[in-house]
Amino acid sequence: MTDYQVLEKRLAERQQELDDRLMRLKKDVSKTHHSDWSEQAQERENDEVLDQLGVEAEQELHAVNHALHRIENGNYGVCERCLGEIPLARLEIKPEVALCVSCADSG
Repeated sequence: MTDYQVLEKRLAERQQELDDRLMRLKKDVSKTHHSDWSEQAQERENDEVLDQLGVEAEQELHAVNHALHRIENGNYGVCERCLGEIPLARLEIKPEVALCVSCADSG
């Protein structure tokens, strides 16, 4: 199995984890609120936290999907900004990255 195949497998597993997490978060947010006002206040605060977790999961899922798409197209491991090679060590740490270290650092 090549290095990219290993990373593709990790990305696919992460994609499934994020899909599952988003489904659970949406289920939790859609629960009806308690009739007691103080309980409702706490539940609404919890909903805000769940919403933020959902946004973060969606952003990560987008990056994972984009990486899987780049693998399919043969562009994986190539920096989207400078078109240089993204070192395998960087991809092993964070397989969804689309930029080399230099481009990521330059903003």
